[in-house]
Amino acid sequence: MNILMGLEMGPTTVAGAVFVGFLLGGSLVAIGYQIILRAKSKSLEQDRQLQIDAAKREAGNIVKSAEIDAAAAAIKKKEKFTNEANKTRAELHELEMRLSKHEDALDRQADMLRQREKAAKQQEQENERKQHNVGLKEKQLTTLLAQQKNQLLKITAMDIGEAKELLLKRLEDECEHEMSALIQRKVDEATETANEKSREVISTAIQRYAAEQTCEATVSTVDIPNDDMKGRIIGREGRNIRAFEKATGVDVIVDDTPGIIIVSGFSPVRREVARLSMEKLIQDGRIHPSRIEELVAQTRKEVNHKVLQIGKSAAVETNVRGLNNKILSMIGALSYRTSFGQNVLRHSVEVAFLSQVMSDELGLDGSIARRAGLLHDIGKAIDHEVEGSHPVIGVNYLKRFNESSIILNAVAGHHGDIPADNPYTPLVAAADAISASRPGARRETLERYIKRLEQLEDIAGGFKGVQNAYAIQAGREIRVIVNAGEVDDEAAMKIARDIANKVQDEMTYPGEIQVTLLREVRCIEYAK
Repeated sequence: MNILMGLEMGPTTVAGAVFVGFLLGGSLVAIGYQIILRAKSKSLEQDRQLQIDAAKREAGNIVKSAEIDAAAAAIKKKEKFTNEANKTRAELHELEMRLSKHEDALDRQADMLRQREKAAKQQEQENERKQHNVGLKEKQLTTLLAQQKNQLLKITAMDIGEAKELLLKRLEDECEHEMSALIQRKVDEATETANEKSREVISTAIQRYAAEQTCEATVSTVDIPNDDMKGRIIGREGRNIRAFEKATGVDVIVDDTPGIIIVSGFSPVRREVARLSMEKLIQDGRIHPSRIEELVAQTRKEVNHKVLQIGKSAAVETNVRGLNNKILSMIGALSYRTSFGQNVLRHSVEVAFLSQVMSDELGLDGSIARRAGLLHDIGKAIDHEVEGSHPVIGVNYLKRFNESSIILNAVAGHHGDIPADNPYTPLVAAADAISASRPGARRETLERYIKRLEQLEDIAGGFKGVQNAYAIQAGREIRVIVNAGEVDDEAAMKIARDIANKVQDEMTYPGEIQVTLLREVRCIEYAK
């Protein structure tokens, strides 16, 4: 319809319409372009704003990180400064303490110097006073001597030389008396100190060593199953018992005692060989001379081996090394020997330990003391075969094996037979007395015990002035009562010493016996 209308219009109208259409199209294009430009501008503005915001956030983060780093650096610097300050403060405190201690030390030294100076002044004043007193006394003594000299010259008509000699003799007597009193006092003090120290050492040794109190006894009887065995042991016309006694060296006593045969002999080892051989013969049942000799020889080898092992065990127990097997055999033989019921080997081991303990207390060599203690009674193993006392026998036997002079002197002198030349000899003697005299160590028969007490009282009662004498504490002490009218103090001391010496010379006893003498003065008056 519009086309038809346009066809109906003229050329002018068409041209105007075209122009208008161009204008409208250009306007629309311009408007669209502006819209696009505005949209792009807005988009650019948004991007720019986003970039600005991102830059702001990044800047904020950088600032925060910088602040955190700065705060951390500040904290580190503060900690470093604090540590340095604490270290400096500690050094200053330590320096202050040192200065304070040094100042205190200087103060103490100053006080000590002042005290010493004061003491020196006092000593100087005391010395001056003493010197002044000495001067006065010298003047008085000179005056007194002059007076005495004049009086002596007047009385005795002596010349100056004789008077001088008399005065010097008088002074010498006075000085000698004072010196004797001083020496006696020092000797008493030394004796008291030595007694106290010895009691301490001995008590320590006894406390540290504990030994058995029961006493072993050597068995010398052999049990038989019936009395018919006695006839077989005796043999036809006594040939079996004679062969046995000849092979063993002991005496066999077959009496009416039921169930036993007595084996008697001086040597404990031989007696043990005979006892074991007799037991084997009884068990074997074949009793004739050839079998007896065979069994005795076999038993002797076994006993010798057993004795050697016992000796080695004792040496190991006491830690004594380097002993010859022959010495060890002798030590083992002591296990079959008794003294007043006390086993000699156990006694020797006990003496070894006691000697070591006391030597350790005195700062001596404990190994030497143990060796001397273990060997001190070795002579008892062969004293039935050799003449002489067991200390002498033991020394002569040990000389064959080159024992040291210390050991030999301890063995020979443990009973006081010879003087001691080393400190180990009295230690062994003391340990021997302790082991022998301790309660339960040894025993003796009632008859021998009563006889010893009676002998002790008889010896004490045989002295002049003794009224009564009583043996107390199982014979360990004798109380002696003397007549105060007949015996003075000096005589009482002499009587006590003489009683002790006589008891020591005439009696045989274990340990020691204390002599206590009582001198009582009784004054009786009656009021009427």
